[in-house]
Amino acid sequence: MNSDFCVAVHALVFLNHKASTLSSETLAQNICTHPARVRRVMARLKKAGLVHTKEGADGGYQFLLSPDGVTLRQVADALDLSFVSASWHSGDADKKCLVASGMGGIMDDIFARLDARCRETLEEITIGHIDRRIFHREDGGTAPPCA
Repeated sequence: MNSDFCVAVHALVFLNHKASTLSSETLAQNICTHPARVRRVMARLKKAGLVHTKEGADGGYQFLLSPDGVTLRQVADALDLSFVSASWHSGDADKKCLVASGMGGIMDDIFARLDARCRETLEEITIGHIDRRIFHREDGGTAPPCA
């Protein structure tokens, strides 16, 4: 998994919390990353319809959807992410040994099943869930809002 997912989720939760148009610079400051990275991630979220942009001096990004209607799976899909995968395989498909020739395909299947389970879990978590975890403490109190 790459960290673009963390950038995207953080940005959506912050946009939802602020309920206003925010620049990539403002988002980057809260996320603690570079504005260019934020713009790259936000472009993919915009393409997926998860954020809107506003042009002009007071322009930036807006989250206008229901926070309880946007799942983390939608975010992962917008970024075209795999959570479990391998960039290297043991063995060699051209070898006569069944273990050496078959291991890559078997591992790819296992990784695909694990990735599918991750996506199922992400389907159950929304931007609204995260917002409530941040701003509503378990003791019933409410955390102070961001400045």
